Amino acid sequence: MNRTFVGLGAICAFLSVAIGAFGAHALKAKLGADMLANYQTGVQYQMMHALGLLAVGLASAYIKDSRLLRLSGWFMLGGIIIFSGSLYTLSITGMKVLGAITPIGGLCFLTAWLLLAVAAWRHGVTQNR
Repeated sequence: MNRTFVGLGAICAFLSVAIGAFGAHALKAKLGADMLANYQTGVQYQMMHALGLLAVGLASAYIKDSRLLRLSGWFMLGGIIIFSGSLYTLSITGMKVLGAITPIGGLCFLTAWLLLAVAAWRHGVTQNR
């Protein structure tokens, strides 16, 4: 098990819940419906990919010494920061220019999942009995 990615996944999941609650309670009355929807999209993607980080960390117990697996975790974290972070900032500040970097985070997510699949396919799974 890779403690780094399990720990990062747990922290990102914790923050997703906290950020989501903040949006639901503190920002609901202050943001328009479209900006609140953007904010919630950031929260949802952060949680999904926090779970992905946990999966990467746990998969490392079965897929040993995989550079692809480690890259997958870092791309997942980068996607959370860029994709969700840009949506949070866009929603709160209204800075529309941030919408231009959000797809970069999406590409990080896609790359992360593809690397995870390739790592699993290439290295297979070792049986721990």
